[in-house]
Amino acid sequence: MKECRNEKIPVKKSVTGFIHSVETFGSVDGPGIRFVIFLQGCRLRCQFCHNPDTWNRRGGEPATAEEIFERALKYRSYWGSKGGITVSGGEPLLQMDFLIELFSRAKEEGIHTCIDTAGQPFSPYHPFFGKFNHLMQVTDLVLLDIKHMDREGHKALTGAYPDSILDMARYLSDMGKPVWIRHVLVPGKNDDDRSLKQLDAFVKSLSNVKRFEVLPYHTLGVFKWEELRIPYPLAGVAPPAKERLAYVNKLLHTEDYAGYRREE
Repeated sequence: MKECRNEKIPVKKSVTGFIHSVETFGSVDGPGIRFVIFLQGCRLRCQFCHNPDTWNRRGGEPATAEEIFERALKYRSYWGSKGGITVSGGEPLLQMDFLIELFSRAKEEGIHTCIDTAGQPFSPYHPFFGKFNHLMQVTDLVLLDIKHMDREGHKALTGAYPDSILDMARYLSDMGKPVWIRHVLVPGKNDDDRSLKQLDAFVKSLSNVKRFEVLPYHTLGVFKWEELRIPYPLAGVAPPAKERLAYVNKLLHTEDYAGYRREE
């Protein structure tokens, strides 16, 4: 008679992410009503950043992908047919293992998934590239921030060159992944006509852009810089006037995109 052994079956552990905060009824970070998860960590140092408290990767609260997913599900009845889950930051692509598990669970339940990213960590090399392609299989929409087309201007504004961001935009276009392009308009920094015309031409070269949004620079996050005792580099810079916004939207032909949303 063979001996019967009770062998333990290993339990797969859920990936832990580092969470800055969540927004349960987001209405601007993707279609419909969204459960928005802001992750911790970012390599860029944008002068206009309104969440500098997300820069430090070791900040925030640890939570597993399964815990966050179960929390998001509590709000599913509010999402309707268009809403879903958006992951923002910080820079969400710095926590791709967490994203892959979270979005895989979402797709099992038929939930729309969206990433709000600056694209700076993008690389065509492994292991990043393999994980990125896996992530795109469970991602429905990418919100991609393009901050400046001029290399030196981008470096001055964000602390890094835009090469990897633009490479990611091209790659997403090649694979046909739906994208909303976003551009934060900062007076005196990235709002000159020459740079804007370059941005217009670049976005037109992409085949997957569903919406093109110009977001006016604002000062709502200045108090966070002060709390962190970081000198605010845009002191004295005022938000762009409505007339300037209207001009820039016309220059960038944002109305040409199917998902154009007129500002109130």
